[in-house]
Amino acid sequence: MNTRPVALVTGSRRGIGLAIARKLATDGFDLFITGTDPDSAEETLADLRQYGARAFYLSGDISDLQVHDRWVNQIQRDTGRIDCLVNNAGMGAVVRGDFLELLPDNFDRVISVNLRGTMFLTQAVLKVMLQQPRDGRPKSIINVTSVSASHASPDRLDYCVSKAGLAMWSQGLALRLAGEGIGVFDVRPGIIRTDMTAGVTEKYGRLIANGLVPAGRWGEGDDVANVVTSLASGAFAFATGSVIDVDGGLSIGRL
Repeated sequence: MNTRPVALVTGSRRGIGLAIARKLATDGFDLFITGTDPDSAEETLADLRQYGARAFYLSGDISDLQVHDRWVNQIQRDTGRIDCLVNNAGMGAVVRGDFLELLPDNFDRVISVNLRGTMFLTQAVLKVMLQQPRDGRPKSIINVTSVSASHASPDRLDYCVSKAGLAMWSQGLALRLAGEGIGVFDVRPGIIRTDMTAGVTEKYGRLIANGLVPAGRWGEGDDVANVVTSLASGAFAFATGSVIDVDGGLSIGRL
């Protein structure tokens, strides 16, 4: 019988996802991480295991629905349970620019990763999670969306649409799962220092310096991880359906 809770964190080999996985490991979770490059996974697994966690790698692209059942079956074989799904995997716009020039293939790619793949992986996980005995352990689905779920960026509307869709998915899931004792949360990072934002460091550094973020600094992966692990602990179970902005005050309306 596995005595540690088990979390699946998608897109967790770097950036926000890795910070979340590390914090969950220190908080007593065993981990499954996902990615498309198994050759480089061992370093990440070794990193997580130093915190006392059992850590496993699930290889594949979340947009490929064929891999979801394989992932879930491996989780059942290796640990026999899953208590927390953190939907963190995502990608930015393939090309930033005028929406009138957006290519359907680029739109489809962003949607397939950020929304379609995430939705159907959640479905596959829940079919297992709902069969587990209600043994008092906290269970949660935590969707890492973005401030872009509510704040439009005209040069990457495909990304914004994908995150807004995931935000609505979170609301529907919260209603469906409240009676099952599974908390659902929408965590919205703002401007976070990651590989994804490396190409716009100068732009956003300047905007932050000019007051865009009231907290006056970049967000870090640990800022998001601290919120996610608190939600995974079950301490906020009755707040299911909540949206948590992790953006240093960026999304607060101002005059």
